Amino acid sequence: MAPRTACFLVIGNEILSGRTQDANVRVLAQALNHQGIRLVEVRVIPDIPAHIITTVNECRARFDLLFTSGGIGPTHDDITAACIAEAFNVPLICHEESFRQLEALFPAGSFNKARQRMAWLPQGAAPIKNSVSTAPGFSLGNVHVMAGVPRIFQAMVSWLIPQLEAGSPLSSVSWYSYDVYEGDLAEPLTTLQHDYPMLDIGSYPFDAGPKRGVALVAKGYDDQAVSHAGAALKHLLQGLGFTPLEGDPPRPNI
Repeated sequence: MAPRTACFLVIGNEILSGRTQDANVRVLAQALNHQGIRLVEVRVIPDIPAHIITTVNECRARFDLLFTSGGIGPTHDDITAACIAEAFNVPLICHEESFRQLEALFPAGSFNKARQRMAWLPQGAAPIKNSVSTAPGFSLGNVHVMAGVPRIFQAMVSWLIPQLEAGSPLSSVSWYSYDVYEGDLAEPLTTLQHDYPMLDIGSYPFDAGPKRGVALVAKGYDDQAVSHAGAALKHLLQGLGFTPLEGDPPRPNI
């Protein structure tokens, strides 16, 4: 059975301008791999309402699950919640439990309108717990909206993903060898990919200090097929006269 598919929208002008480097794609991808959900696509989009609304509607229809990061804080450019509400054609409403939790967090008189905005969710949304700073993300239909701050995003992912329906987790087998080049491997790898169309067969050049080589990886959601393809990768390296080493190549000392 094929895994469910997911898309991740990274929302924020600061990412597109290069001011901020995204740190959340890897966190989400690894969590989804473990849960047996395939992250198929990642997009980075600006803080423009029409762009967010159009992209959300396109992606929630195309993929089984849609995740977003960014734009749910207290400032003027935190517009994601309002855009999700418009995409679903529902109003933003005050989520009373979230409001009370946030109100209790701040000293008397400092829970201002800007901070209160973080308790307003699209009607029908369920909050995503935020163990770092309390202000929630939310889920609505197959859309899951989370903060962009990496520490908060990671906390939300850790709470949310285990609650989603699980499939077979992603498995992988890796072999690498020194002094081999991708040009030596291209033709037999094409044949191997044809033999295992349900898997991802990859080749990744590496530079480990004075030594260079290529790592070969088979990954997918069928353990048996991955194991067989991994054995074929080992035999491929051996057949070309190289010494296959299992796992990932060492990283150079910096």
